[in-house]
Amino acid sequence: MNFDFTVLPEDDRYRLLTNFVGPRPIALVSTVDEQGRNNAAPMSFFNVFSHEPPILILGIQPREDGAPKDTVANLRRSGEFVVHMVDMAIAQSMLVTGRDVPPGVDEIALAGLTAVPSIQVAAPRIAQSPCAMECRVEQIIDYPRRAIILGRVVQMFVRDECLDAAGRYVNPATYQPIARLHMDNYVTSDHQIVLEDGNEH
Repeated sequence: MNFDFTVLPEDDRYRLLTNFVGPRPIALVSTVDEQGRNNAAPMSFFNVFSHEPPILILGIQPREDGAPKDTVANLRRSGEFVVHMVDMAIAQSMLVTGRDVPPGVDEIALAGLTAVPSIQVAAPRIAQSPCAMECRVEQIIDYPRRAIILGRVVQMFVRDECLDAAGRYVNPATYQPIARLHMDNYVTSDHQIVLEDGNEH
């Protein structure tokens, strides 16, 4: 089947893109509002796109009524946020942070997670996450139904056991992030394979 995206309705484009481009890593994003209150929400339109400069990208749509989500409003104002990777230990808590709650509600506390101070940004780090990246907003590209946020990573926390003995590479036995497929379907990275082409580089 072929689908003409120039005429296809928005809901159908979303369904096809999110069903077939996956798995998509989950960014559990923390920010603070103008009163210093914590906010957190999961985003599955997310990935890292560059190491020099160290850039990751979030794609965040507005609320159904067109109003910006708290995450976008907060990072526009402060220019700072923290992206947390999600593993099975905090998967259910991640879902709780995605609930539609009134502005000012601390989703980190609501989800039973622990907020600890970050090093370079005001937004908190979630202590239970295996990996957290403190970011400053590099650029925001606005579309009518999506804000594309480029964030520059300025600090990265990795739980010690998620690294190998030398502290250089991920330990796949202990770092197993989950990713979203489609609808309410997710995958874990607890089954990994090694593929080599046999050529010397």
